[in-house]
Amino acid sequence: MKKKKNPQKKYFYLALGCITIIAGIIYYYFFTAISAKSTTQYLYIDQDDTADSVCVKLASISNSHGITAFRTLVRHSSYGKNIRTGRYEITPSNGAFTVFRKIKSGMQAPVNLTIPSVRTLDKLADAVAGKMMFSKEELLNALNDNETCRKYGYTPQTISCMFIPNTYDLYWNSSVDKFLDKMSEESKKFWTFERKNKAKAMELTPVQVITLASIVDEETANDGEKPMIAGMYYNRLKENMPLQADPTIKFALKKFELKRIYHNMLNTDSPYNTYRNTGLPPGPIRIPTVKGIDAVLNYVHHDYLYMCAKEDFSGTHNFARTYEEHKQNAAKYSKALNERGIN
Repeated sequence: MKKKKNPQKKYFYLALGCITIIAGIIYYYFFTAISAKSTTQYLYIDQDDTADSVCVKLASISNSHGITAFRTLVRHSSYGKNIRTGRYEITPSNGAFTVFRKIKSGMQAPVNLTIPSVRTLDKLADAVAGKMMFSKEELLNALNDNETCRKYGYTPQTISCMFIPNTYDLYWNSSVDKFLDKMSEESKKFWTFERKNKAKAMELTPVQVITLASIVDEETANDGEKPMIAGMYYNRLKENMPLQADPTIKFALKKFELKRIYHNMLNTDSPYNTYRNTGLPPGPIRIPTVKGIDAVLNYVHHDYLYMCAKEDFSGTHNFARTYEEHKQNAAKYSKALNERGIN
């Protein structure tokens, strides 16, 4: 006798098959990789973005089924009412649901922001603003604002002392104020008890140390010689002699490309002209390197008062105790410049 087929069992398997297909479609659209790229990508959402513009930006990264799923999640949520700015990481394995959750909850990926050793605040703003949501103009306005500088204990001439060349983690959508707060915190960390004590022993403030370091850095790229040069300039400071640092003339003239400094340039009317003025200039002539700062704090104790670039163009210097010795060194260097036709 044949067994009767159980219709309930048939419907159960049919339903199970439908559920499996639906689950597979959901998984495919919402949980398989949204990115069409094989490497990690970043989605930048700024204050002008809408839900639609976010979808458009994501579409340039996403595959077709991924962006369809993302748009579905946006359409059936309140995302458009609370768009969070930021820089969001999209890895090759992230699905639409994961990406949507990151963006909706503001789970940003930090920016590795490198503060470079550059000559001007304008160059600093170029480097920083290119990596952050705020504009170059916003940052420069803050750095040139007396009240903002005063808040951190500086002036527009010395605010560059707050920036210690290194790489820092920040969120892309940080405001200028948050960025400056972070730089202030990092500067305080840099000025350890040991560094402060060394500066105190030299009877210099951290600002003065950094200002001197900026001159040392401009004089040579040779880290090994920097403590020697720092010692020479420190001797001049103690003797109340003009520093007579050629890089300060370049800074005063804003002509950093100069290969030679001529006598008529030494009369440039500027507080940064260390031929006309004794002591340190009003502020750094660049953001110095950490090597440059530590070279000042660990200067070589010697009795040299003069130095001149070596005639072999090695980037190092001849040092002298007397002006007569220095004139001989300067003559050798001048001759080498003439022979090479360097003006």
